[in-house]
Amino acid sequence: MMSAKVCGITNYKDALLSIENGAKALGFIFFPGSKRFIHENHAKKIIDDLPSSIFKVGVFVNQPKDQINEINSFLNLNAIQLHGDEDAKFCSNFDCFLIKAIRVANIMNFKLLKSYNVDAFLFDTFSKYSYGGTGKVFDWKLLNNFSGPPIILSGGLNSYNIQKAINCVKPQAVDVNSGIELYPGKKDKKKVELFFSKLKNITEEYYVQDLFNV
Repeated sequence: MMSAKVCGITNYKDALLSIENGAKALGFIFFPGSKRFIHENHAKKIIDDLPSSIFKVGVFVNQPKDQINEINSFLNLNAIQLHGDEDAKFCSNFDCFLIKAIRVANIMNFKLLKSYNVDAFLFDTFSKYSYGGTGKVFDWKLLNNFSGPPIILSGGLNSYNIQKAINCVKPQAVDVNSGIELYPGKKDKKKVELFFSKLKNITEEYYVQDLFNV
């Protein structure tokens, strides 16, 4: 099955639900402006009880380098995801698996992306009101000519559009958040189960490298 990351984890029950249904990675948002914000002390209690095989991602938005490194070290994360306006120079400060989120509007500047030295790009939907979790999709065809690091596809994915999204973009992994929620910060059991059921059926047809390999 294609690698899938469930983002916006705020409690152990949702973490376990995601893993039981096939999530390879979990995302913890340490940006205080997010509705799915989690304090690092709370995140540690969850992470300490997770299987060692789960890829743990810390999500940050325009936060200081020292703060990011401190939380990364405290939690022994597998990856850092920079989901704000961080430029290529800022991204070069980190010696770990680095995911740079690109919020897609109506055009794509592939030339600008080439300046980033990152392990993966996560493509999400642009909003001037939020840095993620909007529940809205962008025009996937904008990624048709992209060549570079692995793609993690995000932005309004759910059980109804995941097949079309994968067929169009052919990403190396997918990231889901609001599309499987009951409300911000709380996952919906039925939506989680349906999403992963669809995902398993879609990706049986071809091999996809496991991006979230611990």
